[in-house]
Amino acid sequence: MGLSDIAAGIEVVDEQREAGVATVDRTADSLAERLDPFAAELPCSPAAAATLVEAYAEGKSVGASARVAGIPPTDGAKALHLFGENVSPVGPMGREIVSDWLTGELARTEAVELAGVSDQAFALAAYVETHDPIEGAMEAVESALSVDGSESVSTRDALDETMDGIGDLGRF
Repeated sequence: MGLSDIAAGIEVVDEQREAGVATVDRTADSLAERLDPFAAELPCSPAAAATLVEAYAEGKSVGASARVAGIPPTDGAKALHLFGENVSPVGPMGREIVSDWLTGELARTEAVELAGVSDQAFALAAYVETHDPIEGAMEAVESALSVDGSESVSTRDALDETMDGIGDLGRF
């Protein structure tokens, strides 16, 4: 392949095309309204899910957030999982045990004992393993669950004030 083959179809123009900046304005809809399209997939009403997310974003535990929303803690954990939060009550080994139970390699009583959790926690772990987060719902709650309420904040940006800059390295 020569340069003429590579350059085929390339043209030079005198002006650039105006691309602009893409913006998304979600301020008109409340969180509950943004969750309405996913009502059938949620373990609670969109209004309760919105209250749950707001309480969770304020730093409350999953159980405390669920109580604020007026729903059982397990339903709160399920909803938060569907929004992309890590709420599994088991670690990596527990996840393997749950997977083995789901594939029929272990009896439930043996799996619960090996995982070292209660029946309720095991049921939640099984739910987490068998239900994927809902993509659109994750986007609907993204701004509420971000560090400062903005659309997207990286961990580095959120912790920026705690990190030394390159100019601070000479002080040691």
